[in-house]
Amino acid sequence: MVPAAESSADAVNRKVLEYEHFINEVLRRDLQKVMEQRDDVYEKISQYLQLKNTIQSLQESGLQQLKVDVDLGCNFFVQAEVQDSSRILVSVGFGFFVEMTHDEALRFIEKKTSQLTAFTEQLTKDSAKIKANIRLILECLRELQGLEDLPEQKTRDVC
Repeated sequence: MVPAAESSADAVNRKVLEYEHFINEVLRRDLQKVMEQRDDVYEKISQYLQLKNTIQSLQESGLQQLKVDVDLGCNFFVQAEVQDSSRILVSVGFGFFVEMTHDEALRFIEKKTSQLTAFTEQLTKDSAKIKANIRLILECLRELQGLEDLPEQKTRDVC
């Protein structure tokens, strides 16, 4: 009967290793991808909101001509003069830009940011599900290995 006990302990250890591998190689990688994707979407939202603020400041000032610094790459800037700022090019996705008036751009930005915000909420829910799965598997491992809950710090009442 001793060999059977050893084989069951070996089977438990193998299962523990499989679950640990699944957590580290699959779930944590998936969680990292979701979090990176969510960060990218937050960056896009930030860029759209920055564009919105720029458009609003242009509308308030009423300026048609602008002098701006343009990055040519590698932080090499040149000064450029915009003759007519009433129409701008807005990135609509997939590398496409659309020429819009300020009002059209503001409407587009509102719709796009609400769409991206909904997407970030979904990504947040997905990350919460992955974290819950990790926690569930860790609890199963604890139970499988026969580990007890860690003792809570005992405190005494002060009279």
